[in-house]
Amino acid sequence: MKVAIVHDWLTGMRGGEYCLEVFCELFPDADLYTLLYSPAHISTTIRSMKIYPSWINRLPGVKKYYRYCLPLFPSIVEKFALSNYDLVLSSSHCVAKGVLPNGALHISYVYSPMRYVWDMYDTYFGTNSSWAARIGMTLCRGYLQRWDVQSAQRVHSFVAISNHIAAKIKAIYARDAAVIYPPVDTEKFYVRESQEPYYLIVSALVPYKKIELAIEAFNELRLPLKIAGNGPLKRSLEKRARPNVEFLGWVEDHLLADLYASCQALVFPGEEDFGITPLEAHASGRPVIAYGKGGVLETVIPLNNSHQEGPLEQGPTGVFFSEPTSSSLMAAVDYFQKEHYAFNPTAIRRHAASFSRERFKFQIREYIEARLKEWKEGK
Repeated sequence: MKVAIVHDWLTGMRGGEYCLEVFCELFPDADLYTLLYSPAHISTTIRSMKIYPSWINRLPGVKKYYRYCLPLFPSIVEKFALSNYDLVLSSSHCVAKGVLPNGALHISYVYSPMRYVWDMYDTYFGTNSSWAARIGMTLCRGYLQRWDVQSAQRVHSFVAISNHIAAKIKAIYARDAAVIYPPVDTEKFYVRESQEPYYLIVSALVPYKKIELAIEAFNELRLPLKIAGNGPLKRSLEKRARPNVEFLGWVEDHLLADLYASCQALVFPGEEDFGITPLEAHASGRPVIAYGKGGVLETVIPLNNSHQEGPLEQGPTGVFFSEPTSSSLMAAVDYFQKEHYAFNPTAIRRHAASFSRERFKFQIREYIEARLKEWKEGK
């Protein structure tokens, strides 16, 4: 069977790239198509594939400004040479799901509809963005929304990373989606018997992550906060932070595991479509203090139970705050400090195991095999 995998861009290892790793393991002989490719920032598993980056990858300095090329992306992915394949598997949060499958079965694993032109448009292109970006996206937004909806009709089967995203796919594309939660490599993480006094954020420093909200809260709380991750907002965030907030930049995996295991709790201030880092913290036996919207409703069991249906059968794994404000987060941190004894590290890690890499690999393989069987029988 000839397989093509399509992924938006390969410029770093984030949640989507860890899903892509599993796709590459399932189909090691597949051809991998992508807009951009930075080998130094990608895992060995992905680098071992036969990779076909688009022509835009050859532009000088494009890795720094590729987000400004967003209006070009639809026409680029539509020109990927996907002929003579039996299966096209797209791994999409932007435009990958819009490829032309040319007679192949097209299954799309979706992290989000194109958030830049839908629910997070103001976050990306609000007052914090340049005037040129705002004008450009004002002109292009309607076209990108129409293309996003129209191209979704080329997909034969959608798989969403969460019920939260399945609902967005239904609302925007009028399409149903199966739900298979993405993987967490729980074996990378471990539980420590004792912790240090700091709180932790592990995140790209981009607008929708709401890192500034956490900095504002911890500036007032005067509690130690470590932030692991890089991004375009790093400099402006550093200017806001008091000395109790430490920026670590990009952190290697083995050091990151120790940061997780040693923290009081992970702070997760933004609304995410799923959110891998809360489950990485859980795999380390650590609770999560999260904004109680989006994907965390499916992954974190809150001690303050107003967001959770039914009894806490597995025990609590975190605390939610209800408003996207620093004062609401501060109240959640205070509550956590008073109730920290309620969290059992062993039980928290056991909860994370239900999102393991092995579970994801099994479920996605079963789903693809079932769809292929239906596809062949329907021809």
